Formats: sequence, structure tokens, C-alpha cells
Amino acid sequence: MARDKAQREDYTGPVRRLLLTVIILCLGGIFLFWRIDSPRVEQFRARIVDHVMPSFDWAMVPVTGAINLVRDFQSYSRLVEQNRELRSELRQMQAWKEAALQLEQENARLLDLNNVRLDPRLTYITGVVMADSGSPFRQSVLLNVGARDGLVDGWAAMDGIGLVGRVSGVGQETARVILVTDASSAIPAVIQPSGQTALIAGDNTAAPLVDFLEKTELVRPGDRVVSSGDGGVLPAGLLIGQVAADRGGRLRVRLSADLERLEFLRILRHHGTETVTDPGDVVRPNRPPLPASSANE
Repeated sequence: MARDKAQREDYTGPVRRLLLTVIILCLGGIFLFWRIDSPRVEQFRARIVDHVMPSFDWAMVPVTGAINLVRDFQSYSRLVEQNRELRSELRQMQAWKEAALQLEQENARLLDLNNVRLDPRLTYITGVVMADSGSPFRQSVLLNVGARDGLVDGWAAMDGIGLVGRVSGVGQETARVILVTDASSAIPAVIQPSGQTALIAGDNTAAPLVDFLEKTELVRPGDRVVSSGDGGVLPAGLLIGQVAADRGGRLRVRLSADLERLEFLRILRHHGTETVTDPGDVVRPNRPPLPASSANE
């Protein structure tokens, strides 16, 4: 076995050297042949190229495939980038859609402010809500209209559909509106169609209470609630909302005004009634003083 291995090594060494020599000579001959500057040699080279190059199409297949693969990858990268841009534009379009919906709702409210039919004796001025109280214990909003616009304490404020509250505090350029949900708000109302009078008292919740009903059995959930005009501060017939019952069975008012999205308020100029000189009278009418004997008791 050792002898056979040695004989193989003795034969393979010379054969390798011979093949290497032949390859070097062939390459050198091809190089010299390709460098000869002669018309006949040039024609011969052209014939060789014409016969050999078409048969090398198989050798170009991997190169062509690699080039096509690179181009496909570049195209895929461009598609990914375009997809990313389209997604970004889609998000922008969704944001614009939300803005358009908000503008549409705002436009509807403004149209409602312009088209609603009120008592012809009533005029109004529209103000923009600048801020709210930000407190759960006092619910009010601040408007950008005030004494320079002729506002007076006690005038009703509406959002175009329902009663929001009434003015309580007027500055030169701003005014404070106490909402109907505030704990200090109490509005005389009539429940239709039964005609029952009641007092809509705020308790700092989204649905004010219905108090001082004479006959509660005549009132049903869904009945319409409007201002009665008692007391002469608010005009009669202003829509407040609809009657609803809470879990405890107490009657409340589901307000027609959207207090969560107050942007514009209409302040009704209610002339022909007594002027409120004390802002406290807006939410609690003055009571006649008690007799001396009753006070002593």
C-alpha cells in the first residue's frame, strides 16, 4: 500500500507540471496571437470570434439573471418607498377627513344659528367660546362678547338648538355664561304636552334634575321641556331638552344642547323684561324680607 501511494505521487507530480506548462504556453500563445497587428491575423481573429461568441450565450445566463435580480430588487425597494409614502398620505387624508367632518359639523351649527326661528321680538348676538371653568364644581364658559356689544346679565345663551345657560357677569369685552348643569342654575320650565310646570335644577351632572312637579304621573320620558318665562328673566318657549329617568327613578332632562362641544353661543337680547341688577338674582330670585315676628321666631 505504501508503494502504490509513492508511485501515484511520482506520476501526479510530473503530470501537474506538464499541464501547467501547457496552459501557460497556450495562454502565452493566445496573448501573442491577439497582439499581432496584421490584416490576415485580424480576419482570422474575427472568424474565431464569430464562431465562438454565439456559443457562449449559456455563460451569460447567470450574469443576465444576476443583473435582472438586482433590477428587481431596486424596483422592489422603490415600491416599498412608494408604499410608505402612500401610507403617509393616507394618514394625512384621514386627518383632513376628520378636519372636514368637524368643519361640516361647525358649518351645520352655524347654519342652524342663522336659520332658527325665534320670537320676532328677540334679537341675538353670536359669540365664540374662549374657555370653560375647568372645574367640576362650577360649570360655566367665557365668551368673547361683553358690555361693548350690549350684553346684560340674565340674557339666555343658546347653541342654536337648545338652551345652554344664561349670562352671569359681564365685562367690557367678555362675558361669563352659567350653564344649565351648574349647581347654582334653576330655570322655570314647562313640560309638554302635559303642561306641567317644573324647575330645572342643575347638580353638576350632564342631566339636570326636574323638581317641583305637581303631578309626576302626567310626565313621561321623552316629553319636551321648554322654558316657561316665569320670573321675567328668560323668554318663554326656549327648548331645553327631553325628560328622561335615571336609574334611581328620578326625572332628569336630556339636554338638546351639546355642552361637550360648545364653540359658538347665541346670546338672546330679551328686551321688555325687568333688568337684573344683582347677578345673584339670575339663579335665585329675590325673596321678600320676613316679618319681624317671623324673624324673631
